[in-house]
Amino acid sequence: MTDQIERARTFHALHVKGNPIVLYNAWDPGSAKIVEKAGAKAIATGSWPVAAAFGYADGEKIPLELALDNIRRVVAAVDLPVTMDLEGGYGVEPEVVAQTVTRALQAGAIGFNFEDQIVGGAGLHDIAVQVKRIEAAAAAMKASGIPAYLNARTDIFLKAKPDAHDKALLDQTIERAKAYEKAGASGFFAPGLGDEGLIEALCSATALPVNIIALAHVPPRQRLAELGVSRISHGPVPYRQMAEWLEAKARLAISG
Repeated sequence: MTDQIERARTFHALHVKGNPIVLYNAWDPGSAKIVEKAGAKAIATGSWPVAAAFGYADGEKIPLELALDNIRRVVAAVDLPVTMDLEGGYGVEPEVVAQTVTRALQAGAIGFNFEDQIVGGAGLHDIAVQVKRIEAAAAAMKASGIPAYLNARTDIFLKAKPDAHDKALLDQTIERAKAYEKAGASGFFAPGLGDEGLIEALCSATALPVNIIALAHVPPRQRLAELGVSRISHGPVPYRQMAEWLEAKARLAISG
């Protein structure tokens, strides 16, 4: 446990406003070792690529047992902190979320993404509901003795087209960031957000380290750093690019 505690502390320290940690998302032990070799400071899984690598759709379709076994193998394969995408915690009830978090920590993870969208449903959990879920996750972390990193994710921007991102959505996002911070979150994740002004405003409005995904419409790394971002992840992009390359090579080999 001592090693896991040290990795957790290291991971927290990597989140620096203006000097963001870059997480090039992996999906299994092999991809994690490749990312480590490339010079990564930490490893992060993404729910979409992990599910796809095992033949499942995203949205907690991959059995939790399989996802935990995968993270256990990833942790054993690298010498870096490993954070896991837990989606919605594999259950709505706070006690279920707490159990899932506990099991992820027992598997060796030192942090996790935890989203507020209703997995398998529509829309987002009400703030009051999500706060209870985050509080349960934070309590499970404290009980474990591992100073893990809870990256509280909101899907407000992800569920709206980029041209619809405006101050009204930003205000809703800031309200959630403040509520999630009080509930025990370590960081705040706003996937889909790419507007420079909104990113800068969000980073200024919350004390939590802000995480942005490097999508096509998102500013480059250096600009995100200037805007105050503390963490840049790549989500499903690496897996999708790998899959496109593999399919193209396979087609060429088969047809040639």
